[in-house]
Amino acid sequence: MKVMLIAHTPEPEKIIATAAKLCYSSSDIGSLKDGLTEEKTAEFVNMLASIGHESVMEHVTFTFGIEGISRACSHQLVRHRIASYSQKSQRYVNEDGFDFITPPEIAACPEAKTEFDRTMGELVESYHKIAELLTEKHKAELMAKGQDEKTAARNARKMANEDARFVLPNACETKIVVTMNVRSLFNFFEHRCCNRAQWEIRAVADEMLQLCCQVAPNVFKNAGPSCVKTGKCPEGKMSCGKIKEISEKYKVIKNGI
Repeated sequence: MKVMLIAHTPEPEKIIATAAKLCYSSSDIGSLKDGLTEEKTAEFVNMLASIGHESVMEHVTFTFGIEGISRACSHQLVRHRIASYSQKSQRYVNEDGFDFITPPEIAACPEAKTEFDRTMGELVESYHKIAELLTEKHKAELMAKGQDEKTAARNARKMANEDARFVLPNACETKIVVTMNVRSLFNFFEHRCCNRAQWEIRAVADEMLQLCCQVAPNVFKNAGPSCVKTGKCPEGKMSCGKIKEISEKYKVIKNGI
């Protein structure tokens, strides 16, 4: 798994402080940034966090490139609707010999790992066979309609990928570019950094949070799972019961240790 911060709004904390200043003062737009030193900006951002004024956080976005995750993980990721996504297409990209993600629990159990690898191998072969059969079928149909052999072969393979992908598993590796504003990131971290979140998306969320803290430490200093943010767990009887350990974990993540 690899998570990269591709881009973010320049001077994110100052942009947030500037937007908030408009809400709390009669300053005209041109002078909103006046007096916003690094120290004053930090104070303003901390004040906003303490009173829960998060709407001004929406003016700042972060864009991440994520690769080496499973389709099972990306399916959870795209459920966060206030965001923008661009994902590797299984329709246009040939998945012959596709890479796959092996869950740690399966990797730790020799018998399960053997069965998992056998199944993945069979699916690799099935995908290839189905794609080849469909490519030949579509190629013949396209040539009958007047396309030259080279063009027909190229178009036929794209058409074959569209249906062959139905045998691809949740374990299939994917890549995705994600853009979220800060307020959406708060919500994402609250749910996906939780100890009860699925292991893979929790690992992605932890990497994203650490990258955000490097750029805007004051904005994200209280970000993380609900128990870190509020000091209590909202899961009730389903709680992992490890608030202290989780709090220590996120101190380390946010400090980049």
